[in-house]
Amino acid sequence: MFTNMIAEKNAKEICKAIGLRIRVIRQKKRLTLDELAKRTGFAKSYISQIETMKREPPISTLTKIAYVLGVDVFFLISGETRQNDGASISIVKASDRKVIPRQSGSSAYTYEPINDKKLNRMMDGYIVTVGPEFPDEPLVHEGQEITYVLEGRHEFVYDGKTYLLEKGDCYCFESMKPHYARSLGNKPSKLLVVFSSKK
Repeated sequence: MFTNMIAEKNAKEICKAIGLRIRVIRQKKRLTLDELAKRTGFAKSYISQIETMKREPPISTLTKIAYVLGVDVFFLISGETRQNDGASISIVKASDRKVIPRQSGSSAYTYEPINDKKLNRMMDGYIVTVGPEFPDEPLVHEGQEITYVLEGRHEFVYDGKTYLLEKGDCYCFESMKPHYARSLGNKPSKLLVVFSSKK
């Protein structure tokens, strides 16, 4: 219970910080909400809701906003700047991964970026731990995702159809259709998720 309260507080604080960072960067670059909306393809009202912490966007949405703003998505989420030494390879040790809580309550889930040190990447990878309840709203965003189940079992709903998945299963899908998941059983489901989107 106490851990859930901490995770919920952290998720809200992160969401607030993300919105503030987007607004500050947008204003520094002298972009209006209209201009950012046109460049990202998102509605002006949606971006405004993100900036004012009324909506919590999926990572893929943040990736697109970060690209248009000329910053790394990890910076939008954490406020930390990654150094780019121009290397063709980047290594993220397990002990160096940051756990990023998203949403709150029993629908909460966490993201652990696994390739955030590589700048100018064409895909984003995360270890995602899924909560025991569905989120309030399904995810819908540009791109494709491939998901491999590392641990546990979960129920995945894609475009109105339900799939039961367990350790070792893998699925790939177009992210523009509504989708969401919840863990089943006593153990949270842990997933390796890689997504790509047009920048």
